[in-house]
This record gives sequence, C-alpha cells and structure tokens, in this order.
Amino acid sequence: MEDLIKKIEFDGKIFAIIIKNDYSKEGVDFFTPNDFSQQLAYMKHPKGKKIDAHLHNVVKWEVSYTKEVLIIRKGKLRVDFYRDDQSYIESHIVEQGDIILLAFGGHGFECLEEVEMIEIKQGPYLGEQDKIRFTGVNDNEVKLV
Repeated sequence: MEDLIKKIEFDGKIFAIIIKNDYSKEGVDFFTPNDFSQQLAYMKHPKGKKIDAHLHNVVKWEVSYTKEVLIIRKGKLRVDFYRDDQSYIESHIVEQGDIILLAFGGHGFECLEEVEMIEIKQGPYLGEQDKIRFTGVNDNEVKLV
C-alpha cells in the first residue's frame, strides 16, 4: 500500500502527494494534514451506502499558498520539484489514473506522452500575478525517483 501513496517531502514540508491509479481502500481516507488549505481524500463505499444530504457552512478561509490537484486522464507526465530558491530537487512520473496534490515548493512538467489532465485549485486564477516563472532543470540533469 505504501508504494500506492507517495508523500514527497523536502526540508520538513510535504511538497506533493501522489495517489497511484490502482489505490483502493474501503471507507474514507484523507491524505492531507488538517492545516492544508486544500484537502485530498479517497472514498470507496459499497452499493447502497447513503451519504447524508448536506450543505456546507459559510466559513472564511485565508489561503497563503495555492495548492493544485492534477488528475491524469491520459498519458504520462514528468513532474520536476524545486525548492523556494528555485533549486532543482528531483522528478517523479505520474500517469493515466494517477492523482497528484502539489502543496509547496516549485514544480515544472514535461509531457512524456500526449497528456490530458484536470487541474483543481483555489481561485480565482490571477494570471502572471499568481506565479514566478524560472528556468527549469535540463533533461540531462533529471533525477527520476
């Protein structure tokens, strides 16, 4: 089960959580700490299970860092991880059916195959005000984990 959920940690922070496409577990399983502004959970329920109808209360949240969830619908994507000082750390591969939460640090991507993915994050997107762009790792320096 450990290789189906991968927490990528550097400098004492969770940079990302990858849930592999064949992960399965009965019930509800939260992968994120309670202090994350974006929560990620897996749910598996038997036929006939009822989840009570509900509304969510109005709660004011303060979000300091944008967290992104990518759902890989098709293809294979290399994810490169960077520290806040833009120094490269390592890379991981996600593929069809995998889900990745990008929580802290920097990241870049290379499509190793044609990729279709869905991105979920806090909004609204602020365009160029939302991010700092920088030169990423060279292909010959990539460290795949």
